[in-house]
Amino acid sequence: MTPQRVPLLAGLVVLLAAACTSTGHDGANPAPPATSATAASPVTTAAASPPAATTPPTATDPSATAGSWRVTWGWAVPGSPARVTHPVRVPVTPAPGEPLPVLVSVQTGDHPAEGFSRITFAFRGPTPSYQVGYVPQVVTEGRGAPVTLPGTAYLSVRFEPAQAHDARGGGTADVPPAAIGYPTLLGWAAAGDFEGHLSFGLGLRPPDGGRLPVRLSESTRPDGTHVVSVDVRRA
Repeated sequence: MTPQRVPLLAGLVVLLAAACTSTGHDGANPAPPATSATAASPVTTAAASPPAATTPPTATDPSATAGSWRVTWGWAVPGSPARVTHPVRVPVTPAPGEPLPVLVSVQTGDHPAEGFSRITFAFRGPTPSYQVGYVPQVVTEGRGAPVTLPGTAYLSVRFEPAQAHDARGGGTADVPPAAIGYPTLLGWAAAGDFEGHLSFGLGLRPPDGGRLPVRLSESTRPDGTHVVSVDVRRA
């Protein structure tokens, strides 16, 4: 009588499929093929500003020292923008190389078991300085035009010096859809890429109509890109 191998083979197929759907080590889902971020005017740069004090974390995450991932600003509601400073000498590569850190991807990931949702910004070159804070409305760099976002609370995410376009003005980043659709992190939008200032807006829906705690962290992926993560509480 011929042995029955079909159940064993089916089991192996299920295990392989599950392995292929795991998120990256920095907690963001791999970005699906999407349109590159829209570029703005060509970048002109000046010497990097003197280092500023980094806002200390308000809480300690037990996994902050695991691998290359580290918390740079702990779980709290920022009363004023939380700023993390990295001195960057420009140009970061000699001409005709890229003068500034370049955004190469934006990714999102949901972590129900840990109680937060995440959006990540990955850069080629050194990690730029960044600041994250609540604003009444996100506006574009330079022109100050309102940026449409879902939700009832808004986070401004700004990087400098950084860019998301190449020498010919083409976008450099793979990005997800604007609608994220997590419980409290509803969507994101580009808010400017001008003269070394790169900014985004996040649309949130706090359950009580107030403001949600956020956490900032950094990591380095196996391909060498430097990642800044913005975590938002799910409740």
